[in-house]
Order: sequence, then structure tokens, then C-alpha cells
Amino acid sequence: MSTQTRSPFLDLRALAALAHMRFTTRRRIEGAYSGRHQSRQQGGAGEFVDFREYSGGEDLRRLDWKVFARTGKAFVRLHQDETNLLCTLALDASGSMSFSGSRGESSSKLHYVQYLATALTHIITQAQDQVGVAVLDDGVREFLPPGGTLTHVALLQELIEHLSTRPTTTMAGSLRSLFERSSRRGVLMLMSDFLMDDLEDVFGVLRLFRHRGWEVVVLHTVHPDEERLPDGAAYRFDGMENDGHLSCSPSDIRVAYESRFKSHLAMVRQFALAGGCDYRLVSTAVSYLQTLQGFLVERTG
Repeated sequence: MSTQTRSPFLDLRALAALAHMRFTTRRRIEGAYSGRHQSRQQGGAGEFVDFREYSGGEDLRRLDWKVFARTGKAFVRLHQDETNLLCTLALDASGSMSFSGSRGESSSKLHYVQYLATALTHIITQAQDQVGVAVLDDGVREFLPPGGTLTHVALLQELIEHLSTRPTTTMAGSLRSLFERSSRRGVLMLMSDFLMDDLEDVFGVLRLFRHRGWEVVVLHTVHPDEERLPDGAAYRFDGMENDGHLSCSPSDIRVAYESRFKSHLAMVRQFALAGGCDYRLVSTAVSYLQTLQGFLVERTG
């Protein structure tokens, strides 16, 4: 990608500090060619892991002749093949993701996700792995399946650059549609604030991905002004999903609101872990580079 067409969300100078880091999987995956990640397939020329009794019709070159000479029994050597990573970044584009508090559009949850997702497309493909993007609201608005060419990455980053939100309070349907369109196992990384009416159904669909053998990573994105209401005598709170507005003093509702928001955070985490997903709370108050570095270190640790 040339300097003229580079995404404004791609800071190569800042990402250079993370050049030595890689996104790794925690479970065995499937891929199209040899790479760095553990595969579900056993055989081939990877690291030796075990023996298996020979079955008629198998390639005789895989026999362990030393074992055969010593025992008179035919065994083949099993190896842990490595494979490439297929990762789909699923991005929540519902109205609540445009929330920025009083700091302006550049501090919105969507803006943060645009930086984080763009950085991930760069890091994943620099490691010769493949990445795709799905934009979700009440349906799959856009979907580019995983790929790794320079042209493909440029398309992904252009798609992320022009993300916008739409009012919706459901996402289970769009996730189910993505599930039905994704035939090959890989990693699903969902970036969302999970402020939706069908939360339980959303995690029901994520369990479908897990049952099919996907690794699911939940990046729960929150804004600091959501966690703690601002100080002040009077505010007008506008709904971002076409659900009206409320004028009041934050002090009148602070205790009840913050208690309910903490309950929401705990519920999302509980649903994610119960469904076998990896969960990470991501605050827009923290630099996306710091979040990314911590995330990658955690994955490799």
C-alpha cells in the first residue's frame, strides 16, 4: 500500500515497536498451507508427537522401519503439523459504538476499534497469516473473507476506514449469518460493546462457532464515560439507537446506573467464559497500542 493510499488508522511507525510480536492461537486450528500454528491434522513433517499402528493402504514411506525391525509390528510416526492462521475480525457497527462522551468523535468506541482492527490486519498478515473482516449491525453489512495478499489487506483497511454505525439493538442474527457463511475453522475476534437486547442469543451463536472448532476471542470495548457518569448539575442523555433522551442530574442516577453497568460487564464476561471464549475488557482510555501489546503478550504467554 502506498503512502498516498495508506489508511489514516495505520501507524506503521508506532507498529514497528511490535514488529517482533505475533498473534498466536491457543487451540489447534485448520489452515491451507504450512505455517507457525498447531494444526488439527497429524502427519507430515512437523514435530514428532506419537506412533500409530499402520493401516493398509497408507504410504509406506511413513513407516518407522526401526520399530518394525525391533518389534515386527508396523507403526507410522505422527507429527504435529503447523498451519497458517485464518482470522475473522467481526466489528460491531451498531449505534452505541459511536459513543464518545464529551470528548468528540475521535474518542468514540468505533474510532478506537478502527485503530485496533487496522493494526491487527497489519500484524496478522505480516506473519504470513490470513485475516478477514465482517461488519455487523442487525445483519452482515460487509464481509471480506480471510486473505493475505497486499491487495486484500488494502481492501480490508479501506473497509475499516469507512466504517459507520446504524441504530440497532440486536446482533445475534448477523452473527448467525456470518456463521453460515464461514466454512473453514479459524479464529473469530469479536469487537463490541455488547449493549444489545439479545445478549444471551449472541453468545448462543458464539457457542456454535466454538462447537464447530473455532477459537473465539471477545474484546469487550467500553468508554470511561460509560463506566462512571460525568460530574455536573444537569445533562441531557441522548439514546443512540433511536430510543429518546433523558434530562437529569447525574447525581440523581449515578449509584443505580453504575451498579447496572458493572452488572452488564460481569454478565458479558460470564457469558463469554461459560461459552469457551477468551475474554478481554478493552477501555478506550488506554492507548490501542498498549492494549494490542498486552493482548499479544497474553496470547504468547
